[in-house]
Amino acid sequence: MAAEATGAKGIISDPAHQLPAHTYETGMKKVIITATVIIAAMLELIDTTIVNVALNHISGNLGASIEDVSWVVTSYAIANVIIIPLSGFLGNLLGRRNYFVGSILLFTLASLFCGMSTNIWMLVFFRFVQGIGGGALLPTSQAILYETFKPEERGTATGIFSMGLILGPTFGPLLGGYLVDYFAWEWCFFVNIPVGLMAAWAALTFVKEPKVRHIVQKIDWAGIALLAVGIGSLQFILERGESKDWFETPYITFFTFIAILSLALFVWHELRTEHPAVDLSVLGRSKNLAIGAVLTFIVGYGLYGSLFVFPVFVQRLLGFTALLTGEVLFPSALLTGAISIPLGIAMQRGVSPKLLMAIGMSAFMLFCWELGMQTLQSGSPNFFWVLLLRGFALGFIFIPVTMLAVAGLHGRDIGQATGLNNMVRQLGGSFGIAITNTYIAKRVAVHRTELLSHISPYDPAVVMRIEGLKQALGSRTLSPVEAQQGTWKALEGIVTGQSYHLAYMDAFKLIALLFLCCLPLLLFIRIDKKEKADLSQVH
Repeated sequence: MAAEATGAKGIISDPAHQLPAHTYETGMKKVIITATVIIAAMLELIDTTIVNVALNHISGNLGASIEDVSWVVTSYAIANVIIIPLSGFLGNLLGRRNYFVGSILLFTLASLFCGMSTNIWMLVFFRFVQGIGGGALLPTSQAILYETFKPEERGTATGIFSMGLILGPTFGPLLGGYLVDYFAWEWCFFVNIPVGLMAAWAALTFVKEPKVRHIVQKIDWAGIALLAVGIGSLQFILERGESKDWFETPYITFFTFIAILSLALFVWHELRTEHPAVDLSVLGRSKNLAIGAVLTFIVGYGLYGSLFVFPVFVQRLLGFTALLTGEVLFPSALLTGAISIPLGIAMQRGVSPKLLMAIGMSAFMLFCWELGMQTLQSGSPNFFWVLLLRGFALGFIFIPVTMLAVAGLHGRDIGQATGLNNMVRQLGGSFGIAITNTYIAKRVAVHRTELLSHISPYDPAVVMRIEGLKQALGSRTLSPVEAQQGTWKALEGIVTGQSYHLAYMDAFKLIALLFLCCLPLLLFIRIDKKEKADLSQVH
């Protein structure tokens, strides 16, 4: 038996499977592999945002409340959170190419069943399955890309991959809006099928296994199970707690206990076991990573929370179509893409990522605050400059926060750091959607009570408004009784609309305040300018 060299925790490298010298791809094969992995990564990212503009249609078509339909987004995010940190381990277990192709096929098959769903919970289940397949695509695509390009070309590879990361979320809302308006919401999922099948064929045909095969010594089933149970229970509590009066409902209390116990045991187990599925000890070796994880969580919270609320606000209260919603968001994403590569070059030349991050977080805070000042008379032109500020902010946030997370790390620690960073961002997004949704529900109730307290038969302005509604309805040849009933119904609609509007504005402002509170964390990050990250063993 060939001698084996010990690699990262939980795996060993088998030199018997090592090629005499690694040969990098050239010519058309290199182009095909690059296009394949970028398309695969974009499939994952597009589906993170494509359904956001379709939530209102899904809610109406499947007869689901906005609280229930939010699970269409969060179930996908939960699956991503679970699978992303496990991708390196699963790639070693199954073989990187097999895992990559299998993930694309699972994502494609789940997309088919998502589009065929006949009720909201069937859709939520297959979105979770889709998230399991999609979660592997980002880290595995990046690993394959680094294997394809020469070391001196990895800057170019990173730039290409970054553009793919930006184009996915850019096209998601616009493509979703077009498909919903001209076809049906189901096509937000059916569109993945031909692209997924082509990407799977290309990956199977052209992608090869790494030059060194890493053999899994032991599968950390306990860590995987604790992670899945803990995060799943936590998300269930966040989604259902508000509507079930929190701890007044026994099963909410039960799942709270399960979440706390599972996550505590997960951390304890991963720090003690010899072969952890997720190596948490890297957090202890890098204070920057620990602080970066908190910042990444906040970024995920703000990004996904605001992107969940905005389409619902403009479609339900302002009458935007799904396509118009996507068109309004499109310039913002283009700006993010346009400034990302220059910002990456600037950091290579010595510009502090802390400075760029401070600018980005301040700009995102201002964006959320300005969005929280919009009125029910706002139209698409009112959002143009506000959303451009969002695009500017995200460009200044994404690359610096990744650099901050890996600053001072080397070799496989970088791979663990990027995996944890991606997990924390997705988890922040899940929290952002769930907590924002709960916060809005509470604020709607508060604002409704406040507004109703001002409706008095002794208030001349209220009396004038009621009489105006009566006259408008009476002109439609309605009887006095019907006009009276219609008046109260119209007044109820006005109060409900105003309550939701004020609640949405509160949600945007809350995200702005959250970013403001987290800005001082940047002061605790220390970067050694002489130290450069070793990217050769990222994955």
